[in-house]
Amino acid sequence: MNKPRNKDHKHKSKGSQKGAAGERSNHKRSDTRDKKPHGTTKPQRQAQEGAQPRGQGRGQGSAKRERANVRKIERLTLFGMHAVREAWLNPVRQIDGLYITPTLLEEFEQHIHAAKKAGLKRPEPVLVERSRLDASFPEGTVHQGIALRSTLLEESGATDIINAGEERIKTQGKRSLVLILDQVTDPHNIGAIIRSASAFGITGMIVQKKHTPPLQGIVGKTACGGLDHLLVAHETNLARTMEQLKDKGYYVIGLDERGEESLEDFTPPERCAFVLGAEGPGLRRLTKDGCDQMIKLPTGGAVGSLNVSNAAAICLYALSTHK
Repeated sequence: MNKPRNKDHKHKSKGSQKGAAGERSNHKRSDTRDKKPHGTTKPQRQAQEGAQPRGQGRGQGSAKRERANVRKIERLTLFGMHAVREAWLNPVRQIDGLYITPTLLEEFEQHIHAAKKAGLKRPEPVLVERSRLDASFPEGTVHQGIALRSTLLEESGATDIINAGEERIKTQGKRSLVLILDQVTDPHNIGAIIRSASAFGITGMIVQKKHTPPLQGIVGKTACGGLDHLLVAHETNLARTMEQLKDKGYYVIGLDERGEESLEDFTPPERCAFVLGAEGPGLRRLTKDGCDQMIKLPTGGAVGSLNVSNAAAICLYALSTHK
């Protein structure tokens, strides 16, 4: 991709300047503008919006007012280098805008070239100052200087995962593992579980359509690109979905600290689904009743339970590597 060419503006611009995604601005010459990179020279860092002379401190109220005055970028769905990179290179993703700081553009250029080489239709990146991205997300968001505006991936169903599992068994000779989340709603936990599930290469994950947050934003950032590699199905009734899996030959286990067998002693069959419940309440009664067997983690320390995302990672490793 060609990099931005520095320009010396000798004349003051007249009229409105059109920016990313049809946004219009009417800032004076000294204001920061979105810049689409072009030319051959390295990107030049734009002046920080609301910057104060060196040596002058800013109070908390001043910082909040400055943040409120910065023009936000609307409808951003993904942020963070790993999440944006994997979405950018995913051919089924529809992307409407890439917003990136000048300092990060050089690092991301290889992925821009890779997408072009693969024939993917992608928009030109728009250079923005970090302050605009800061203002576009809740305070404290670690966006790393890069964000996307894109559509959500198309929702799948349990049937899609079952079909993918059969293909996996037939063509790769590997067992099909399916993870089911029962009312796990925290986006950080869901993102971390998606990351682990993608890392260990399981067939897919089933979540509840009603209680699961959209698979974007914090979920995508925590998943570190796993969203674009894992098949995630949304189902309304988990108990009915578990019966559907059992009808197709899946053995369904539930994770519970009072389980009758330890995970280390359990040998997973060719088709295996395991269910994790939310922290605190654990598995609901109907979900637990639908399991063929309850399994426990072999913990023996001072703390008897684990965070649900940590428990998922241990189960995924044990089941996916079992010979």
